[in-house]
Amino acid sequence: MSMNVLNIHSPNLVCKISLFGLDLSNCKKNILKNLYLLLRNRKYVLDLSDLQYKQVRMPWKKKLLHIFLWFAGSLIVATIYGTIFENIFGSPKERLLSQQVENLKLQYTLIGRALDNSLESLSSLRLSDDKRYRPVLDMDSVSESYRKAGFGGVDRYSDLAGYINSDILISYKSKIDGIKSMATVQKESFKSISERSVEWKREIDHFPGISPVSVKFRLGDGLKWRTVHPVLGTSRPHNGQDFEVPYGTEVYATGDGSIIESGWNSGGFGNCIVIDHGYGFQTVYGHLSDIKVVSGQKVKRGELIGISGSSGLSSGPHLHYQVEQFGAHKNPINFFNNDVNADEYNDMIQAFESKSKLR
Repeated sequence: MSMNVLNIHSPNLVCKISLFGLDLSNCKKNILKNLYLLLRNRKYVLDLSDLQYKQVRMPWKKKLLHIFLWFAGSLIVATIYGTIFENIFGSPKERLLSQQVENLKLQYTLIGRALDNSLESLSSLRLSDDKRYRPVLDMDSVSESYRKAGFGGVDRYSDLAGYINSDILISYKSKIDGIKSMATVQKESFKSISERSVEWKREIDHFPGISPVSVKFRLGDGLKWRTVHPVLGTSRPHNGQDFEVPYGTEVYATGDGSIIESGWNSGGFGNCIVIDHGYGFQTVYGHLSDIKVVSGQKVKRGELIGISGSSGLSSGPHLHYQVEQFGAHKNPINFFNNDVNADEYNDMIQAFESKSKLR
């Protein structure tokens, strides 16, 4: 029995259809290709006029519209996701900026503490300056007007106004200027204190501050009016302090100075030495048996200058010692410590001699 066969021709599908069945022998090879076309999102329709599948082609305007809608939708979705992500986690740039801001805040805090510490240190130095060093050295305090020079008046920080953190900038700049001013004043103050301390030490070294002989010897007549002079028998002032020392006792300079008189004194002191200590002080050593220095010689405290005796108007071996300040007679007892013992005095003299040798 013969069969009528209908051939279906398609670019990708060729099949034979009979009245009693469908010959699929040639279709198997092309099934995967058809599926691939479908997966490529292409649309095909069966053209009944020639029984062929034909691809549906979209107009270019519609294609552009689809592309625009797809792009707009993608952009909106990306924006929504990005906004949600930034709100929850923040952007990398924002996180970096936030970290930098925190670091700057920490640095400002540390700078502020350092400035406050510097101000406290300068205030402490000023307190020592006013309450300790200057009173000891007999110096006037630095006036407040001098310490505050350069402050007030014209707005010094107008160029820092108008910024977000202007108050912090102005505060720190003000502290820095204050530190610079205080440091400058304190530097000059300490410079003058240092210069004065050198002069003060020199003044202390020249001050007639020790006994001219060992403290183991008794004191004789002091500064007073004598009604009867032991030699002349008349009344006259006794302008110094006598030390009851035996003949040949060592006599020491009571302070640094220059010998301005060395030899016989016609005023009754016999062999006599006069030392000018500067600062208005002079000391006189009378009735010596021997003189170890010459006029113009520089001497140091504790240096041997003579040997005691009984020269001049003297009734017996002793040392006459005088202290004069700007020509006025002073009580020598007030110029040295008589509470030390003989061993301590000898140690002191040895220390002065060693110091003198090192100079």
